[in-house]
This record gives sequence, C-alpha cells and structure tokens, in this order.
Amino acid sequence: MNPVNYLYLAALLFSIGATGVLIRRNAIVVFMCIELMLNACNLAFVAFSRLHGNLDGQIIAFFTMVVAAAEVVVGLAIIVSLFRSRHSASVDDASLMKL
Repeated sequence: MNPVNYLYLAALLFSIGATGVLIRRNAIVVFMCIELMLNACNLAFVAFSRLHGNLDGQIIAFFTMVVAAAEVVVGLAIIVSLFRSRHSASVDDASLMKL
C-alpha cells in the first residue's frame, strides 16, 4: 500500500476523534475520542517514518503510547472521582468540582 493511504486514514481517524470531543458530553466517550486522536497521530508518525526510511517516527509513536498510558491512569481516576461525587459522567458537571 502507498503510505499516502495511511495518512488519509490517520486524517479520517483524527477528524472522527475531534468531532467526538467537540460534540459528546459523556466523559468516557470524550476520553476514548482523545485516545483515537492519539492513535491517529501515531499512525501518521509511523507512515511518515516509513515514507522517509528512518525510525524517528516510530520512536515518537512509542513515546506517544507511553504518554497515552499515563493519560489513561490519570484520566480514569478523574472520571471515577467525578462519577462518585456527582453520580454522572457528564463533562458539564466537571466545572462543579472547582473550589
């Protein structure tokens, strides 16, 4: 396959994730859309890496996966604490957690 096809797929996945972040109100769905956007970026990094014939994009994709794993831990902890305090996973209720 042509690496440009992978870039088209990455752009499509990123746009689906961005649309989900902007439209949805559930924190878990927003969180999954952010992960989808990060995976689209990883796909673009690997496609550009293969296109140019070096491993730099794959190394950046690896570090992006490490950051995504840390984001999962912190993000799910915030979502669980929001759900326990408000009995809802709505993003609109997150502003009520301020002091």
